[in-house]
Amino acid sequence: MQQSRDALFRTLADPTRRAIFERLCRDGDLTVGALTAGAGVSQPAVSKHLGVLKRAGLVRDHQEGRQTRYSAQIEALAPLIDWTKEMNGFWQRRFDDLEDLLNRMDQ
Repeated sequence: MQQSRDALFRTLADPTRRAIFERLCRDGDLTVGALTAGAGVSQPAVSKHLGVLKRAGLVRDHQEGRQTRYSAQIEALAPLIDWTKEMNGFWQRRFDDLEDLLNRMDQ
């Protein structure tokens, strides 16, 4: 679990990869050419980023005729969502403890 979460953080730490993933989430299946048009980087760079996203499980590719289309795998974000919920609970408990302390100090 920790390794997959770390891999997701490392993968999404790159702003270009994050932008490619976000675009696939918004726009659905896209080709490398379509992704390159809006990425501001070269086609080889987009392909390299797609490879990293694919290894992290965030992107899947499939053949459609002679073109390869890429799609976001939203369910791959589950470890990050779980971590976010865990951190939210941690901080909520800390704030509750602080509030209790402040209330006791006011008495």
